[in-house]
Amino acid sequence: MKSDYPLPPGLMKRENFVSAWPGRIQRLDTVSSTQEEAKRLAENGAPEGTAVMAEEQTGGRGRMGRKWHSPRGKGIWMSLVLRPELPLSLTPQLTLLAGVAVCTAIRTVTGVPAGIKWPNDLLAGGRKICGILLESSFREGGLHYCIAGIGIAVNLTEEDYPDELKTVGTSLLIEGGGIPVDRMRLAAAVLTELEYLYTLYIAHGFQPIKVLWESMSVTLGRQVSVNSSRGRTEAVAVGLDEGGGLMLRSSSTGEITSVLSGEIELI
Repeated sequence: MKSDYPLPPGLMKRENFVSAWPGRIQRLDTVSSTQEEAKRLAENGAPEGTAVMAEEQTGGRGRMGRKWHSPRGKGIWMSLVLRPELPLSLTPQLTLLAGVAVCTAIRTVTGVPAGIKWPNDLLAGGRKICGILLESSFREGGLHYCIAGIGIAVNLTEEDYPDELKTVGTSLLIEGGGIPVDRMRLAAAVLTELEYLYTLYIAHGFQPIKVLWESMSVTLGRQVSVNSSRGRTEAVAVGLDEGGGLMLRSSSTGEITSVLSGEIELI
């Protein structure tokens, strides 16, 4: 798979990358949540790179406990075991990394011009096409493992969405003009991109991911409304800081601050 990366010179090229993950994928029919299945495998010692995929989730969830719509045979509902040696403060960077990987795979495989909305959504045509959920487990004071959950609306039609999601959700089928997408080909591309970018991240830190994320963002340069622990504010999103926080320029004072977590709405 070929990707046009705006990466700094001197880094390993995509075509020279050799996979080291075990390629262990557990394919299931109906589950409550691939996140829970991946957690169970991780607790039992599953190696990094182990993935769980399901045809259908009955209890899929997104950030902040929101329900994730996961109809049978229509999407990619997947969770991946990661075991990085990172401090807790850096784990949000993995969410941004996963966003870049999925966005790249979607663009490459389908041609749909997806973009990343901070911190964990992908949009196409202004509507949500993918959500990413990263959950971490700690043991003896350190990071034990992370589970990266990825939900991509692949071949859903307008009729597959409940009324409350019709105006906010879309799919690759809809955005691609009604052309069905090979889910297994896309899932394989996502896993390959994830491992490649994860390898870059472990070797070179956050900077390569930051460059890629900013190039694919639909958030930067936009006026946004931010709900965070400090309340609700309006500002212009101007970039990512070195930790992965969203840098915001105040609409009233011009002051630049960063938020590491929260919800934003594009204005």
